[in-house]
Amino acid sequence: MTTQSGETPLLEVQDLCVSFVQYTSGLRQSTLQVINNLSVSIYPGEIVAVVGSSGSGKSLLAHAVLGILPGNASLSGAISYDGQALSPKRQAELRGREIALIPQSVNYLDPLMRVGKQVQTSVHTGNPRSSQREVFERYQLAPDVEQLFPFQLSGGMARRVLVSTALVSGARLVIADEPTPGLDDAAVAETLGYFRDLADQGCGVMLITHDIETALKIADRIAVFYAGSTVEIAPVQDFAGEGEALRHPYTKALLRALPQNGFEPIPGSQPLPHALPAGCVFQPRCRQATSECSTERPAMRTVREGMVRCIHAT
Repeated sequence: MTTQSGETPLLEVQDLCVSFVQYTSGLRQSTLQVINNLSVSIYPGEIVAVVGSSGSGKSLLAHAVLGILPGNASLSGAISYDGQALSPKRQAELRGREIALIPQSVNYLDPLMRVGKQVQTSVHTGNPRSSQREVFERYQLAPDVEQLFPFQLSGGMARRVLVSTALVSGARLVIADEPTPGLDDAAVAETLGYFRDLADQGCGVMLITHDIETALKIADRIAVFYAGSTVEIAPVQDFAGEGEALRHPYTKALLRALPQNGFEPIPGSQPLPHALPAGCVFQPRCRQATSECSTERPAMRTVREGMVRCIHAT
């Protein structure tokens, strides 16, 4: 991982809030805030895994960075890329060039276009065909694969094509949205290896996943989301033992819930965006909660070289 001391983050998200305008009965308009004060940063050469259950805001963060939120969305906070504000115009200029998305589903491949041609269309400098053939050789895709259509590929081959598309684009920031569900252990290891390869070349990689075990295998840092907020950002080495080095009760509970750590479930469930509790969003499920936790939402602060949103963290 590239040293972060004195370095500008490739991507920095600060206090991001995302709301959606929707219509209820009687065509009444209401606003639903689904992301609250979400923060994360990624440095060149680093893999940051964004971990959280469904509905915690992981994919919405990716869409906000890429500038592909639906028209009824509004956002506040700050998103910067390479030290400059990421305006809608700049997002359009960088999307698919310096910022690339590796989507969860291989169905994003155009079913009517040969895969070699699809990869070539992502090449912005140099010879497209040469770049495509070089990356296919690198990822052990035979020369005749470039003439195939997506339906003729195995799942592993299709995923390698998607990764190839991001690699030839010259992107400096790669966002991988749930890239491993449904894959066997060998395919997961292979896919994670591609992301490590990208980071080792100097890319920043955001790995979005609900699977903390997968994140622990590859990430340099892990950002934990809960109910639309970042609750902790910690170095991967802190996820060891019984989580003594971790800072937030939810992160510790996630670690204890792994099969190898006792498979201990967390009582309760993540609140819906329209029913967030007062104060800390995790306090109704937290064993350490006090009366202070229900009065004010805690700010993100630095604790032991990590970031945490908990007044009791030391």
